[in-house]
Amino acid sequence: MNESSWLEKYLARYREILTAKEVFSDLIRTKNLLQTAKTGGRKIMLAGNGASASIASHLAVDLTKQAGVRALSFNDANLITAFANDYGYESWVLEAIRHHGRPGDVVILISSSGRSPNMVAAGKFAVSHGFSLVTLSGFAPDNPLRMLGIVNLWVDSRAYNIIECTHMIWLTAICDLIIGSAEYPVS
Repeated sequence: MNESSWLEKYLARYREILTAKEVFSDLIRTKNLLQTAKTGGRKIMLAGNGASASIASHLAVDLTKQAGVRALSFNDANLITAFANDYGYESWVLEAIRHHGRPGDVVILISSSGRSPNMVAAGKFAVSHGFSLVTLSGFAPDNPLRMLGIVNLWVDSRAYNIIECTHMIWLTAICDLIIGSAEYPVS
């Protein structure tokens, strides 16, 4: 297969995922959840590993700066290393939620596989402590993280780049839904 044909097939995978109308209601539900948190003076806490951590950071900044929704991501090296050292790597995210979270806050956890032990543990903690949980995952449809949230945005793919880029597009679309426009000046 030549490179043009390969790219055409590759990008068709994105087109299929991004235009699937089934996800629209979950994107709108997530937007409404974040909007409710905003009007209630609550915050959004985001976490992920690797590229998913970068996506969490990007969304936290856009939500705070552009959409006026208080948001933070747990990607500070000092926080990660101190909490992982004191509580174990599998528990550092749930401990960050325990220390920073308040009733009514929303937790967004991002894991391409939906099997990252620290994300699953944080998800279980969030649910058991009354936080609204939104998950983003891919790979198997029955992954453990996907089973936990009140909204679970799942990408039907096993390709990390496709899953991560789709998560990024979905989350920034939610941010732009809150703003009410896809084009706006950066404030």
